[in-house]
Amino acid sequence: MTGFAFLDGPGFLKAGPALDQPFAVAGVAWDGATTNRPGARFGPRAIRLASHMLCDAIHPHFDVSPLGRLGDAGDLPLPNTSLDAMRAALVPLADALIGRHHVVWLGGDHSITLPLLRAYRRRLGRALAVVHVDAHCDTWKDHFGEPSGHGTWVHEAFTEGLVVPGCFAQIGIRSSGQRAAREYVRDQGGLIFTARDLRGLESPAQLAPVLAAIGARLAAHGHPPLYVSLDIDGLDPAFAPGTGTPEPGGLSSNQLLSLLEGLAAHRCVGMDCVEVAPPYDHAELTAHAAATLVWTYLCGQIAR
Repeated sequence: MTGFAFLDGPGFLKAGPALDQPFAVAGVAWDGATTNRPGARFGPRAIRLASHMLCDAIHPHFDVSPLGRLGDAGDLPLPNTSLDAMRAALVPLADALIGRHHVVWLGGDHSITLPLLRAYRRRLGRALAVVHVDAHCDTWKDHFGEPSGHGTWVHEAFTEGLVVPGCFAQIGIRSSGQRAAREYVRDQGGLIFTARDLRGLESPAQLAPVLAAIGARLAAHGHPPLYVSLDIDGLDPAFAPGTGTPEPGGLSSNQLLSLLEGLAAHRCVGMDCVEVAPPYDHAELTAHAAATLVWTYLCGQIAR
């Protein structure tokens, strides 16, 4: 199944259907677990449209283009009223795509990451390392009374053994929350680089210690498969206003691009970009930021 029939226009970077290309994007247009402003179900369409401005898609740093190596699997056909039903349906669809492509998943709210990690864990047969960019720690044991949602997936991933605790790194965290939630990843042995920690650090040289710390953890644990989960609200609302739960004091586009460029030193198995909510965007700033970040990730992996 290519899923391309579920597209209503050209794919990411105007790529054709996902067939036998090594890389693919797929939309997970679900926002049924949002707790503030809904609208992330429209994120995949907006990110694809913004990507069309990237023209020949030759990256100025990596000097490669995904075109010719990239297909678009469209938006996956999923239930849109039940979180449990969506997750159950997503795992086999994701597993099939993971078996054929290196996939970037366009969300959708952050609740989609848990079933994606389940699919990777099942497909790869081992727990994953994760770099998690976000304003929020997403480590709550419940979310406003609900047992699971877009703010619980990290806790659930640890509990289910989907991730290597010492190779889980959070970047950009800054939202309010009890200490147990804010420090959960560090208490389990992982790394946290808060937005405050990163203030004033923008160039590749200034951010090199962050990347070095992540790389050292990967090496110490035998280089488990690395997955990148990027919540667009990791960016400051000045750079990404179109998201459901904006938090002032976040990362700049330059910071996040430098970090993604640096992560290209490691072979990753996949990435998601979530929580782009076009109804709250201004001048498509958020969609263009997301498209550029996804494109940069793809080019970094191709250039390895």
